Amino acid sequence: MTHQTRLIDELNTLHAGYVEAINAAVAADDLSRAADLAAEYDRDAIMLMAEREGRQDLLAHFGLDQDGRRLIAHATPLRNLVKRVAALRAA
Repeated sequence: MTHQTRLIDELNTLHAGYVEAINAAVAADDLSRAADLAAEYDRDAIMLMAEREGRQDLLAHFGLDQDGRRLIAHATPLRNLVKRVAALRAA
């Protein structure tokens, strides 16, 4: 019997890795990299959910094509947070 990791556990691990990387980028004052990482996290999380749930048909709803390429940039909480940090640093 194979034990499959729960989707929520995979998403939590993915999120923790990106939070660490984004925090490191912010600490290094590389806010452009932090914004890129936030966008990568969104894409990776959406792709993981679509793959695990067999719902690739919903990718376009999130602005992605079948290969995970961004078609439309959506605002997300993580991206908004990076923008706020960038604005505070610029002030």
